[in-house]
Amino acid sequence: MEHHSILRVVSKLLIPPMLVYALYVQFHGEYSPGGGFQAGVVFAAAFVLYSLVHGIDALTRVAPPRVLHVLAGIGVLIFAGTGIVTMLLGDAYLGYYALAEHPQHAQEWGIVVVEFGVGMTVATVMLSLFIAFASHTRKLGDKDW
Repeated sequence: MEHHSILRVVSKLLIPPMLVYALYVQFHGEYSPGGGFQAGVVFAAAFVLYSLVHGIDALTRVAPPRVLHVLAGIGVLIFAGTGIVTMLLGDAYLGYYALAEHPQHAQEWGIVVVEFGVGMTVATVMLSLFIAFASHTRKLGDKDW
């Protein structure tokens, strides 16, 4: 897509604010609507925009599918691990009160950690699905039907 210079310039201007906004939604999610799921989708959308402008091969160089799969697993482990830690500390699954002395701080830390795991999982799964479908379509398009 070298001949679409306007798209390339606009994407270069849009992608950084999209990533910053995703981080804002991620780390401000416990105070207002938003959180891990929404941040993960916005984060993945920035990479999808990058792929639409530069191609799927450029995206797989920036975010290799193998790395995405590992990060998705780590995100699930962060979420589930937080619940297991709270159970080992004597509270219910995802009962954040066991994470700190002060209940409000325990809730804040617990939510931040869990939402981070959710955001990481959602972003990497969304990108993995996009890469799988885009690569599959490209392979089907190569055949003469």
